[in-house]
Amino acid sequence: MSNPSRKDLPILFATLLLLICGVPPMAQAQAPAQSSAAPAAQPASEAALTVGGDIPTPLSLSLDDLRQMPRKKLTVTNSHNRKQETYEGVPLADLLKRAGMLQGEKLRGAAMTDYVIAEGADGYRALFAAAELDSSFQDSDVIVADTMDGAPLGPREGPLKLVAPHDKRPARWVRMLRSITIGKAPK
Repeated sequence: MSNPSRKDLPILFATLLLLICGVPPMAQAQAPAQSSAAPAAQPASEAALTVGGDIPTPLSLSLDDLRQMPRKKLTVTNSHNRKQETYEGVPLADLLKRAGMLQGEKLRGAAMTDYVIAEGADGYRALFAAAELDSSFQDSDVIVADTMDGAPLGPREGPLKLVAPHDKRPARWVRMLRSITIGKAPK
């Protein structure tokens, strides 16, 4: 087996974390794909994102709450459709910090087994290691987007979408994002 490159380490860590948490490799491969038939999206006025799990300050945020927070704009090429898209939204790291997740120099020791699961209204889920989302480890630039190309996300994508711009494939981009859950891998 050859040595993994630095770019492969987050994927290897996430896979190892899933194995530690008791999710067998075949269950990962059989995770539900995001179907093209989207369930009915919540009206924009009722849409909310919850941030919960093993954190001191659970959050429930409306679209208006998110629009009032510091925002980031990024332009990416979506490998599914090979089109360039410009998303705008709130950095996920800012939401995690607001919820009290350890970051920076405090993210060490046992906290290095913390993970984040993003879930869409269609049940699709994606996992990130806490270190992947911490700017003291790497610049992930993951955002919770509410616009694409200057317009609100449509009902098949939004009203919120998690965008991980440095992943080679958009498999961890979670459309119709509704929750972020922080957990700790068992000992």
